[in-house]
Amino acid sequence: MKNLLTLISNPARPALTDNLASFYASKLDCVTAVSWLAEDIAVDIFFDGDLEGAKESLTPELRTENFDFGFQHANHRRKKLLVADMDSTIIQCECIDELADYAGLKEKISAITEAAMQGELDFEQALRERVALLAGMDSAVLETVYRERVKLMPGARALIKTINAGGANTVLVSGGFTYFTSKIAAVTGFQVNRGNILEIKDSQLTGRVLDPIVDSTTKLNSLIEFREKAALSPHEVMAVGDGANDIPMIREAGLGIAYHPKPAAAAAADIVIRHGDLTALLYLQGYSDAEFVME
Repeated sequence: MKNLLTLISNPARPALTDNLASFYASKLDCVTAVSWLAEDIAVDIFFDGDLEGAKESLTPELRTENFDFGFQHANHRRKKLLVADMDSTIIQCECIDELADYAGLKEKISAITEAAMQGELDFEQALRERVALLAGMDSAVLETVYRERVKLMPGARALIKTINAGGANTVLVSGGFTYFTSKIAAVTGFQVNRGNILEIKDSQLTGRVLDPIVDSTTKLNSLIEFREKAALSPHEVMAVGDGANDIPMIREAGLGIAYHPKPAAAAAADIVIRHGDLTALLYLQGYSDAEFVME
């Protein structure tokens, strides 16, 4: 059982059947086992045929389906380090855009955010430009945004708590703000969190971000730092993100995941999740739903 194709559907809309699993198994050479991780949601197809050849030939057809898929080597599936983006990955929004909404600037700032995430603008320049527009905002708005706008991505808590229970390290590194990363780390279980620091004076945002800026290089360096600290091999590391500033860490990870991504991030990733929730990252590691830690 050298190689593996995993099919994963959204748990909220299960789309897999025994017939589908059998259909794709029939297209692989030397299938050795078909094993369900979660009924109608996730299934492993183990095979000893050519991995890259199978990936090349089946990917166009698999992309037309209403479920996700991932090809990988069967050995070393379970990772010992996860490095994750926050905004639009672990949570469902871009925090800076929600802050902008309270200033009546959401349309303007969201357009800059989108361009930065597409890789069309320099990240640091775009961040400083957007934060400058928030100068004078009451710092209490941060708590209001967290309470009213910030929602976890489905599967986020199960992902982090399950990986933690399995002995892995979990690191949240965001181009967003520490006010939010610290809270999200607390409710999900991330062991480390890093983000940008908003300058606040007299209970108001000054419109400045304190140095150093957390950007794509910081994300990459954080992955390398924690990988080396634990003396891990590249194949023991997973990274997940959705935007252009996640690309360096996605490429550096042994398994780079693009989650409901922008096109540039999708092109850089080993596996793209377009349909499922974050539990897809558990199924890709061979966790069954019975192994999930929910609380």
